Amino acid sequence: MSAPSPHQPPSTRTAVLLAVVAAVAAALGAQVLGRADAGLTARQVTVGGVPMTEVRADPPMSDVRRPGVVIAHGFAGSARLMRPIADTVARRGAVALLFDFAGHGANPARLAGDTSNDTLAADLDHAVGYLRSLPDVDPAQIMLVGHSMGAGAVTRYAAGHSEIARTVAISLPDAGELPPGRPAELLLIVGGAEFPGFRHAADDAVGRGAAVGRRPAVVVPGVEHISVLFAPRTHEEIADWLPSVDGDAAPRPLVRLAGAALLLLAFGAGVVPLAALLLTRRSNGGRSTDRVPIGGLALLGLAVVAAGLGAAVAAVLPTTRLPLAVGGYVTGFLLVTGVLVLAGHRWLPGATSPPVPAVGETSPPAPARTIVAAVALTGYAVLAVALPIHLGLTSALPVGARWWLLPLVLAACLVFLLGVESVAAGRTGRHLLVVAVTVLVLTASALVGLAPGFVLLVVPLFAFLLGWHVVWAAVLRRYAAPRWLLAVPGAVLVGWPIATTLPLS
Repeated sequence: MSAPSPHQPPSTRTAVLLAVVAAVAAALGAQVLGRADAGLTARQVTVGGVPMTEVRADPPMSDVRRPGVVIAHGFAGSARLMRPIADTVARRGAVALLFDFAGHGANPARLAGDTSNDTLAADLDHAVGYLRSLPDVDPAQIMLVGHSMGAGAVTRYAAGHSEIARTVAISLPDAGELPPGRPAELLLIVGGAEFPGFRHAADDAVGRGAAVGRRPAVVVPGVEHISVLFAPRTHEEIADWLPSVDGDAAPRPLVRLAGAALLLLAFGAGVVPLAALLLTRRSNGGRSTDRVPIGGLALLGLAVVAAGLGAAVAAVLPTTRLPLAVGGYVTGFLLVTGVLVLAGHRWLPGATSPPVPAVGETSPPAPARTIVAAVALTGYAVLAVALPIHLGLTSALPVGARWWLLPLVLAACLVFLLGVESVAAGRTGRHLLVVAVTVLVLTASALVGLAPGFVLLVVPLFAFLLGWHVVWAAVLRRYAAPRWLLAVPGAVLVGWPIATTLPLS
């Protein structure tokens, strides 16, 4: 039997099989996420405008008051990102309190640059005060845990509040503001694969606490700035640092991520049967409407020049003043790069060549059917990106100014992906080439100082989202979806996390 043409859609049998895979993966993902909460009780509160989540074991492991742990996320993180740590300490007998700093997660307030440390301290003070007021919390056994930006916030706070029993700083960015010997009980955790600056900060903090209290530093091998939060070693060290424990449950830091991964698998597999349902095709006699694509070297040069200029111009565009930290630069970068790719494709040789025959090609669906498909696929893309991220990783629902920032970010992503589709000419390899060049140029722009340095930490997620769009586009091409229909759901896949997870500033 001959291999199917790359232009042919998957068979009906394959579509049905993938629908079954999607249903099973979705059911398993929901079950895994449900089991993550087993034995725990969570309650949402808002104090001083700061959204908070209490997590405790249910029922209580004893009638005595328990340690309280305030858990602070890092820049572009959220309370939801830190939930596995809350689960770990709650199962060891503590009461955990998660909260969203201003500009993050469910907190609609903005994190102003000039007063960010004061804002962080005020939000942290609300959290500590509320936790100490709970009747089942021992106010003498309050521990603070923070990651990255949150690590800096909790160490500064503990240094000025001697009533804090113990502190944990994960990936502390800088120890320069810590006074010698304070806080006395400080555990430092850093990932073995993090940038060297984080290890240097941990060593500096240890040196500043010499001969005063306890200040161990733990290097967790094989993890970087985000994965250090999900490493079992990290969770064990935090649990052992509690002022007292009333349980020995083993940490399960990867449960929520596993559930989210199953949901991603479900939505990915479901694209094929959904496209088969929405985009049934009609024959056009075996001729393609695609034009002859520009050459490979010309395509590579166009991608490099467009992305390079996009990186340079984005630094001075008005989009940098959008109240979305880092996201304003990325929005401008994608917009300019997309415009330049579209313009370059129009001007380069080959863009006006006549259509060429392609055996087995069929025409796209009728316009009305295409519009219905666009609406359905866009809604599906929102669920596919927002649900797994929100339930298993970090907050991905728009609040406050994010509602009007979201369409701006999506529009920039749409222009970029329309440009990619124009030069890809229906070929997944060409599509992947342009995407890879874009990611590499964005990374380089951060290394040389054109882009905010934090871009380096989000590039892996950005690359994953663009790669996921490449897969979706490859599927939709097989059903003769027009280029704009490939770009619209792709803009949601890439843009939604940018608009909903990066901080409001």
